[in-house]
Amino acid sequence: MESSTQPIISPTVIEHAQTPRNHGPLATFNGHARITGPCGDTMEFWVLARGEVVEQISFITDGCGPSLASGSMATCLAKGKRLKLAAAISQQAILSALGGLPAEFEHCALLAANTLRSACEDATRRTSKDRKPECGSCPDASCAAHQRLTGETEEAFAERQQLQAKLCRIHKKILVLSGKGGVGKSTVAVNLAVAFVLAGRKVGLLDVDIHGPSIPTMLGLEAVPLHEVGGELCPVEMGGLKVLSLGFFLKNPDDAVIWRGPMKMKAIQQFLKDVAWGDLDVLVVDSPPGTGDEPLSVCQLLGKVDGAVVVTTPQKVATIDVRKSISFCRQVGVPVLGVVENMSGFVCPRCGEVTPVFRSGGGRRISEDMGVPFLGSIPIDPKIAEACDEGRAYITGYADSPTAVIMRDIVARLSEAGAIPTSGAGS
Repeated sequence: MESSTQPIISPTVIEHAQTPRNHGPLATFNGHARITGPCGDTMEFWVLARGEVVEQISFITDGCGPSLASGSMATCLAKGKRLKLAAAISQQAILSALGGLPAEFEHCALLAANTLRSACEDATRRTSKDRKPECGSCPDASCAAHQRLTGETEEAFAERQQLQAKLCRIHKKILVLSGKGGVGKSTVAVNLAVAFVLAGRKVGLLDVDIHGPSIPTMLGLEAVPLHEVGGELCPVEMGGLKVLSLGFFLKNPDDAVIWRGPMKMKAIQQFLKDVAWGDLDVLVVDSPPGTGDEPLSVCQLLGKVDGAVVVTTPQKVATIDVRKSISFCRQVGVPVLGVVENMSGFVCPRCGEVTPVFRSGGGRRISEDMGVPFLGSIPIDPKIAEACDEGRAYITGYADSPTAVIMRDIVARLSEAGAIPTSGAGS
């Protein structure tokens, strides 16, 4: 008799999917979060906390049965707990309480855990009486905004303090650079950011590629509306990743952005100063290509940048520009975390064999010549283009592929280099 390959669904999952607990929005709440996961499911949580304890909690989701079951169980686990403990409820805790889910639905529990955490953190922010001091009363004399600069106007000083107050809540800031366009810089930035999220980090992804903002398309977020809370713009949240791009502001994606330098500088400043990024472990910045005004503005506004990942392709014309990018980083005081060689070979969609298309090894040679780490070579995989067109991150959509393994190895090398915090921002 043949054994069944049908995955077993536990009675607890069936019960919570058919009769979800705490389902539907709360009329009164002081914590809220809404996140769309990489799979396209959206989950929304409401929390009413009193005395730092979750008194009431509810959720909704447009997802499948496992998504309903995960949200339902997350609310049951969180109710009655202190906000800090409720925010720490993990994907594994939800899966264990449900008696497990089939592997293809385990991401539903991750979405529930991420949304619950964001809602609890929102409640903590709204109810906390122990807020960080404003820049004017900050005791850190080394802070860039501690003192007014010579000749600086009162308005400019106030704006700089407001910007620094946001940056102080971001643990690590990483730039993704390229010497020229068309080398796959944004693709690398998206997959790095998503990989950091999968590693359990709180991550922001800022697209300041003013003339080619492609990240909304790559993540399937073109039609997602932006909203404001308390006069601050809220980034779009997707599976624990906070995303902001100039592309969200374009009425027509075909519109050209024809701006001079000062206007670009102002836009980049507003993306940092007027946006509710909150507490982040890592902010990944997809910088414009080249070494002109925009990358310089990004470095100046961010202050202390923890490192840059430089993306290139194997061709000689691209590797020449890599030298300029590395020299640029050294001149502005940004550590180079390493070089990523993209499009290093073609992955056959039938057999998976990698065939060199261009001269290979250019990225590694430049790294050795310039004395910077070489992070890895990413081949041309047709599935990467397919994932971008479909609006999903390749590293999650094709997690078992050899190329995704290479991407995770790159993240591991960055982690070993100290580019990623070893614990969460809230811990």
